[in-house]
Amino acid sequence: MRAALAALACAVAMTGASAQAQELRFSDLAGWETDDHRAALQSFLQTCDLIEGADWRPLCNLAPDAAASDRTARQFFELFFRPVLIGDPPALFTGYYEPEFSGSPTRTPRFAYPLYARPPELRDGEQFLSRAAIDGGALRGRGLELAWLDDPVDVYFLQVQGSGRIKMPDGSVLRVGYAGRNGFEYRSVGQEMVRRGTHRPDEVSAQEIARYVRAGASDLLSINPSYVFFRKLDLAPELGPIGAMTRSITPFRSVAIDPAFTPLGAPVWIEKDGPAPIRSLMVAQDTGGAIKGPQRADIYFGTGPAAGDAAGTVKDSGRMVVLLPIDRAYAAIDGL
Repeated sequence: MRAALAALACAVAMTGASAQAQELRFSDLAGWETDDHRAALQSFLQTCDLIEGADWRPLCNLAPDAAASDRTARQFFELFFRPVLIGDPPALFTGYYEPEFSGSPTRTPRFAYPLYARPPELRDGEQFLSRAAIDGGALRGRGLELAWLDDPVDVYFLQVQGSGRIKMPDGSVLRVGYAGRNGFEYRSVGQEMVRRGTHRPDEVSAQEIARYVRAGASDLLSINPSYVFFRKLDLAPELGPIGAMTRSITPFRSVAIDPAFTPLGAPVWIEKDGPAPIRSLMVAQDTGGAIKGPQRADIYFGTGPAAGDAAGTVKDSGRMVVLLPIDRAYAAIDGL
């Protein structure tokens, strides 16, 4: 999808997706005046040079000078962008994080559940082995194991998050990141719990899914045939995991979106409701198998257990507004 960005005028038309688009004013964005625009601009600069499309390049050239202060950063966004609401709110916001688990570089009686590297014969967009087949040993003995964990639930949630840190017995830390998936559509374990009648929608969270599966419902994991493979990452400890744009992402400034509707690299204004409201400018720097639709986003919360506790309970409504270069914004609105 990203390859089409350079040739076509707007995010929605570029991918053939269909949604309504409405231009807003910056004064329509609740909390816009009080956000840290400089922090958002610094996150935008991390991946600006990777955005495809000639209309982005002049903005990326001007952005470093605008990062001098919050005032100049806000002026930069207000001068060169227009807020565009794509699709119909309410949005669905969830959260994700970079988990930390104990592990081993070799299999032991305790650490018996593998994280697999991408098999060389895997082809993007084509179905490979299902989760059930892989968990049943279809890849065993091929030397694809990057590390071993002590809990199949941890392996599953590492795949859902797409990246993680594995602390080895000698104290070293292995960073792993997304390397591909097996081509099967993602199915939600939480939705399956609701369908079976064991939980109400408001009872489902990452923490509750983990608790319930560990309590004896391990068969639930196999209802999701999608399987994620990993690669080793050489990253400084202070850097976040690698997002879909091949750069490190930033807590509360990076968000995963559906690139069929939102260009990767674009600033997005988040108005998340719920118990912990968020009114903040973030950057569309990641994607996810469960992130589908123009008003669907996954907010990156950071690394470790505290980030996981916070991210795992987020399932809130609100709206997401994309900031597009002026000509692209008008094309999006005129073309829909």
